[in-house]
Amino acid sequence: MRFLRAVCLAVTALVLASCAVPPAEPRRPRIPASEQARDDLIKSAQRALVTRCLAERGLTLPTARTTRARDAGVHDRRLQDALFGTGRRELSLTLATGYTVTAHTDGCQAAAQRVLYGDQRRWFRAQVTVDNLRAQAGARMATDPRFRAALARWNRCATPPGAARPERPAPAVSTRCDRESGLADVRARLEPARLAEVRALRRDQLTTYAQLRTRALHRAVELATARPASHTDTHPRTRTEGHDHS
Repeated sequence: MRFLRAVCLAVTALVLASCAVPPAEPRRPRIPASEQARDDLIKSAQRALVTRCLAERGLTLPTARTTRARDAGVHDRRLQDALFGTGRRELSLTLATGYTVTAHTDGCQAAAQRVLYGDQRRWFRAQVTVDNLRAQAGARMATDPRFRAALARWNRCATPPGAARPERPAPAVSTRCDRESGLADVRARLEPARLAEVRALRRDQLTTYAQLRTRALHRAVELATARPASHTDTHPRTRTEGHDHS
């Protein structure tokens, strides 16, 4: 009898213990490991924020059906203004190349950037700087005598004697002249050093870019947790100029 009672007590304890175990928490999305997946995560979050912002204004991102609608022109104008803002562009940055990039602080795209990055102005300056590092390195490289000599040989190769210089040579001609003039080799030797110089000069903006992008990744994870998955591929392009990922 004592044995049976002990067995019953043991079974009861196991049952109570199993009931006391809390249910497993649902798996939370994590920041992806690959850069491409991280880019996709941020784009997805921005798309969701922009879509919600447009919906509050009675607008939607265009589809093939709405593009064919009779009032597509009016809708497109309203959509562009809602997406990118109107009036004078409040954000402006002139690069070392002399090129000026501008953007609005109103519009759904700007609002989405503030949610993700916190400070749109800081993100604008950092993103434009980082996106144009290669262009700035190219401007420095263009002053190098070795590059200038190779470029002169390339121009002579691409323009036969007595012929007008074409605006854009055929790809086969461009490839051949890259090889014969040595321009491709010179560029391959000079560009890494010039790019390193530019990155050193813009170290503060590179640091800001990394910090704000990390913030955006965490915010994107939070947004993905709070909303059902979306499979739409429509994503508005950023209406700024001079982008050149490095």
